[in-house]
Amino acid sequence: MKKKMMMALALAGSLYLGGTAMAMDVNVDSATKDMPGKVESTLLSVPVKTPLINQISDVVYEQVPMRGYPSVAMKMDILQPKSKEKLPAIVYVTGGGFINANKDNGIQLRMHLAEAGYVVASIQYRVAPTAKFPQPLEDVKSSIRYLKAHADQFNIDPDRVGIVGGSAGGYLTAMAGTTSGTTTFDKGDNLNVNSNVKAAVDLYGLSDLTRIGDDYSEAVKEAHKSAGATEALWVNGSPVFGGKDGGILANPEGASKANPITYISKTSAPMLLMHGTADTVVSPSQTDLLFQALQKNHIPSKRYLVEGAAHGGIYWNQEEVMDVITKFFDSYLK
Repeated sequence: MKKKMMMALALAGSLYLGGTAMAMDVNVDSATKDMPGKVESTLLSVPVKTPLINQISDVVYEQVPMRGYPSVAMKMDILQPKSKEKLPAIVYVTGGGFINANKDNGIQLRMHLAEAGYVVASIQYRVAPTAKFPQPLEDVKSSIRYLKAHADQFNIDPDRVGIVGGSAGGYLTAMAGTTSGTTTFDKGDNLNVNSNVKAAVDLYGLSDLTRIGDDYSEAVKEAHKSAGATEALWVNGSPVFGGKDGGILANPEGASKANPITYISKTSAPMLLMHGTADTVVSPSQTDLLFQALQKNHIPSKRYLVEGAAHGGIYWNQEEVMDVITKFFDSYLK
């Protein structure tokens, strides 16, 4: 009796599943077309242009010493478009005045680039005053090497890697671009691969740390000469913890070593520079200094002034700006 009941239940289940399958094959509109007062649905035809994008959060790309701690994890968030083919990659370096590095920033530009077919990695890096130059640049280069060393894991073409950043991130981007083709600041893991980039986009970054206040008032210029100015902490460190006392001008050699112009060579990467005409934090002349030096050394480069744009803000999330950035990358990475 028990066996017959089990067989009956199994048969009922089969009929139920079969009925469900049959129901799924029915065109609902056709089944209800003769209903009184039926309102027609609208057929939406969708051309597939945008790839599916997944985010991989908090990927540890290195562990480095930071004051008081022997091993601190530096992380990146990766936007990975779904693709059968290996894709070019772009490292996004956030700004933060040399004292912050929030990898959550820049989501609109990062998504724009990911939708255009780039794997995009937004990184955190060490900042002043707990770190000083060149440690943050070493972090940036370490992140590039990590992506190349794990190219298969993230579906990346390691020969097509670019970098973009704004403000302090633009400065670090320029440093990575001008030193591309060298091993000057390569330190840490994955040294079996290089940290070269094929293209760099510097958004309102600094080029000469001794002249950030140029074109502004005397009060602003004096503030940038202060020992408390973040560029001084970036280069000199804190005198309380063994750093050099004084402002950025107290260490001209250190300031020169921390300027991207110093490292321009025939192996420097092509560079796009952009600056807002209404920037009151970093003088627009900063990106022009680097642009003129790149041109003088015959490095492929272009510079745009964005009318009305401030230091960061809404202008930088507009399609026109993001399209210029994307097209620049396309010309060197695709």
